[in-house]
Amino acid sequence: MKRIAVLTSGGDAPGMNAAIRAVVRAGVHEGLQVFGVRRGFSGLIAGNFINLEARDVGGILQQAGTMLGSARCPEFRSEEGRIEAVRQLGAHGIDALVVIGGNGSQTGAHQLTELGFPVVGVASTIDNDLYGSEITIGVDTALNIALEAIDRLKVTASSHQRAFLVEVMGRDCGYLALAAAVAGGAEAVIIPEMEIDPDTLAAELRGAYQRGKPHALVVVAEGAKFNADRLIHHFAEHRERLGFELRATILGHVQRGGTPGAFDRLLATRLGAGAVHRLIAGEHGILVGIGNSQIVTTPLVDVVANRKPLDLSLFELARVLSR
Repeated sequence: MKRIAVLTSGGDAPGMNAAIRAVVRAGVHEGLQVFGVRRGFSGLIAGNFINLEARDVGGILQQAGTMLGSARCPEFRSEEGRIEAVRQLGAHGIDALVVIGGNGSQTGAHQLTELGFPVVGVASTIDNDLYGSEITIGVDTALNIALEAIDRLKVTASSHQRAFLVEVMGRDCGYLALAAAVAGGAEAVIIPEMEIDPDTLAAELRGAYQRGKPHALVVVAEGAKFNADRLIHHFAEHRERLGFELRATILGHVQRGGTPGAFDRLLATRLGAGAVHRLIAGEHGILVGIGNSQIVTTPLVDVVANRKPLDLSLFELARVLSR
């Protein structure tokens, strides 16, 4: 093996650049020529490759986003598109590929392995819903961004004795919302895995006031049935019956753009270098993740076939500690 390529795909996550840097410098250290693929699978099909040396990735460790870019690629969903991607890899003399991303990205990585091309995935998504890694690149930074917002909103909520709602990202996985609720001391949390109807939520918030709390704060996952928009509409429509209204803050993509913290920089560096070492050892068709503080690998076929379970004991803990 002489040449490898690396791409980032799907939603950006704080720490992706640290992973790119680790892949490039670990590869160069091992005597490999490393190429970056611009704009994910779209760039792969277009043959948008750039040679990357150690100096080319200098100064990106602390940067948010991804220097290689990311893009949606409908063409890659077709077999013809994937075959063209493999053809481009061959035309550029690439022997193996590192794919940094979440569920959709690793599905694409697996599809390339099915065509016989060596691929290793690196677990990166703020949703923390990727099977095969205890925690993924970007989660810690995104969680701390949510916590900063929660801490600030609680001050205002207490000053005015109001109920506030914070919607965090997470698509169909409630990890960010649940972890933020526990760490931020929220009075209630709504996640796709444990839905709560608006009237039950109102009762919980009234209970918080009755227990002498000067505020009430709710954390909701964007993928929940009753997300911020639906809850605000319901509370506004039934304000006289419920007795109060909710004020909402939707964090959205603010969580993606944060400067990666120490944990994400270390995690991304370990996983990126780990991917190179696995390729050199002759391993491919795997996802490189973290488990029990150690680098672990999981076959991509298992990654795409399974959904990472959420530890719902945290939900009960959040409920107990909200008293």
